[in-house]
Amino acid sequence: MQLAHAHHLRSQAIRNRAKRSAVRVRARFRDYRKRIHHALRLQQDLKLVIEFRDAAVWIAKQGYVVVAPVRPGYGAAAIEIPERGLFGLFFSGVGDCSDTNFRDAGLAIASLDMWLIDYMSTQPFIKRDGVIVAGQSGGGWGAIALASQNPSSVRAIIGFEAGRGGHFDGKPNNNCAPDNLVKAAAQFGRTARIPALWIYVHNDSYFGPELSMRMASAYRAAGGNVEYHLLPDFGQDGHFMIDSGDAIRIWAPLVSEFLKNHP
Repeated sequence: MQLAHAHHLRSQAIRNRAKRSAVRVRARFRDYRKRIHHALRLQQDLKLVIEFRDAAVWIAKQGYVVVAPVRPGYGAAAIEIPERGLFGLFFSGVGDCSDTNFRDAGLAIASLDMWLIDYMSTQPFIKRDGVIVAGQSGGGWGAIALASQNPSSVRAIIGFEAGRGGHFDGKPNNNCAPDNLVKAAAQFGRTARIPALWIYVHNDSYFGPELSMRMASAYRAAGGNVEYHLLPDFGQDGHFMIDSGDAIRIWAPLVSEFLKNHP
């Protein structure tokens, strides 16, 4: 892939505080889109604390159109449609820990990915066959689920600290059903052929090194095309690394090389 240099770009920032924030950049030679899910750290006031602003700006400067939605299920945007797998605040619930359904929870988010892709593909500044889908935590899990469906418009998947079921009972390093999460990763890997980059951090309290390695190995063994990286400790909890501008110098070279290898 050939990226336009920053001095070739004409940029316009767009932010809708209620629903999404977006950075749209028109490159001189190409227009691309990248969608990054927001993630939520549950606090008493239910504030959204991860916004990816620095990450979005960096990606835009590489010559991409960036769309960063807040997926339904958070705060006032919560919706409750159990028959569609949508459950209130924690959109696309995984069910009881004794019988978790990580697969369908991921596919529910993947459906939102496709709705957004379909809409954005109608915009004249979008390269319709060059979509890159990225997400963090539950949003990253949805991106992995989308890879299993191999949509023709999606060129690559990037997951930052992806997964579900972390912090069971509010405890760090305590996944709800780790074996089931690994099995679900293998299920996605059986059909996923889109190149995927998975980035985890050693001190991630939601999906620690052992679990993330097991997920990647199961996904790859089942046939999935994944490049896995485990980064050193970052901050107090590496699960939220993507929200820090200081982390760009760490993950950006991995992303740049991955996209270069998968044009």
